[in-house]
Amino acid sequence: MHRRALIGLPALAALVCSAFSVSPALSQTGDIRIAHIYSKTGPLEAYGKQTQTGFLMGLEYATGGTMAVNGRKIVVLEKDDQGKPDLGKSLLASAYSDDKADLAVGPTSSGVALALLPVAEEYKKILIVEPAVADSITGDKWNKYIFRTGRNSSQDAISNAVALDKPGVTIATLAQDYAFGRDGVKAFKDALKNAKLVHEEYLPTSTTDFTAGAQRLIDKLKDQPGRKVIFVIWAGAGNPFKIADLDLKRYNIEIATGGNILPAMAAYKNFPGMEGATYYYFGIPKNPVNEALVAQHYKQFKTPPDFFTAGGFSSAMAVVTALKKTNGETGTNKLIKAMEGMSFDTPKGKMTFRAEDHQAMQSMYHFKIKADPAFAWGVPELVREIKPEEMNVPIRNKR
Repeated sequence: MHRRALIGLPALAALVCSAFSVSPALSQTGDIRIAHIYSKTGPLEAYGKQTQTGFLMGLEYATGGTMAVNGRKIVVLEKDDQGKPDLGKSLLASAYSDDKADLAVGPTSSGVALALLPVAEEYKKILIVEPAVADSITGDKWNKYIFRTGRNSSQDAISNAVALDKPGVTIATLAQDYAFGRDGVKAFKDALKNAKLVHEEYLPTSTTDFTAGAQRLIDKLKDQPGRKVIFVIWAGAGNPFKIADLDLKRYNIEIATGGNILPAMAAYKNFPGMEGATYYYFGIPKNPVNEALVAQHYKQFKTPPDFFTAGGFSSAMAVVTALKKTNGETGTNKLIKAMEGMSFDTPKGKMTFRAEDHQAMQSMYHFKIKADPAFAWGVPELVREIKPEEMNVPIRNKR
C-alpha cells in the first residue's frame, strides 16, 4: 500500500500543478483578444470612428480575409472612452483583467492616452497607441509596453517646419490648451532653425469664438517685417480658420496648418497655395496597401479613406505583422521582442518601430493646397515626400 501511495504521488503532483498553472502551450490557444479603446462618441468622435473603420479593414487585409493568425481567431473588443481620461483608464483596466485582452489599441485623445500608459505598465500588456499624437506618450510618460503607429507631435512639427522654416519668416501659433496643442507647439518651436516664433496662443478645446485670440495674434504679427504666418494646431470641434474673417490680408498675415480629415479641409479651399505637411491624404502614397485601402473604402462607403482611417489600418498591419512573427503567440515579452525594430507595410509605405521609444518612423508629405471644383475640400498636392531618415525626431524618453 505504501508503494502504491508513492507511485501515485507524481500523478497527484501533476494534477496539483495543472490546477494552479497553465502550460505555455495551453495559454496560447483560443482567440487573440484585442481591446480597441477609442472615442466612439465625444469631441473626437469623427476621428475615432475613422480609426475603428481602418483598424477592422486592416485586420481583414493583413490576415487575407481569415481574421486569424496561425489558426487563432482575432476578436476585437470595442470600448468607447468618450474622450474622458478616467473612463478610458477604467475601460483599459477591465479589458486587460476581466475581458482577458491580450493587447490593446487606441486611444483617440492624447489626454486619454496619457491616462492609459500606467495601466498598460501595471498589467504588463502591450498598448499600441493610435492615433493620439502628444510627444509625451513616447516621451517622458512612456514605458516599455507602449508602441505607437500614429505620428507624434515632433514628426508633425518637423515636417511642417520643412514647409515654413525659412529666413525672414515670423510665426505665431494658435493651439488647443491641452497635451496635443502644447506638445505640438513645443515640438514645432524646437524644430524651427531659421524662422522666428513671436507668440503662442492657447485656447480652450471648446472654443467657438476665436476673435479675442485672433486679435492677440494679429497684434503680435502686424508690425513684423517679411513673411508673417499664423500656424494652427487644432483637432476636433471649432473652426480656427474663422480668424481669416478678421481681414488678415490687410496685414499680409497668412495661415498655415498641417493635414486634417476631409470635412475639416473644406475650410482649406479658401486658402489656395497654403503650405503645410500632412500625415496622410489618400491620393498621395503610391503602394499596394494604399491601393487596397482606397479601393475597399470606395467599395464599402462610396468615399475615399480619410486621415485616421489610414492610421487604424496601419495599427492593424503592425498587430498582424507582430503576431505572424510570434506564430500567433501573445505573450507580452515575445511581442515586445518581435516589435522592437520591426518594419511593417502600411498605406503610407513602410513604417519601423524605433527600438529606443517604440515610435513608428514614417514618411510625411509636404503639400500645397489646390482649390479643385471636383472636390469639396482643399486638395493637398504633393510638393515632396519627407522620408523618415530626413527627420531628426528626438528621442524624448528616459530609457
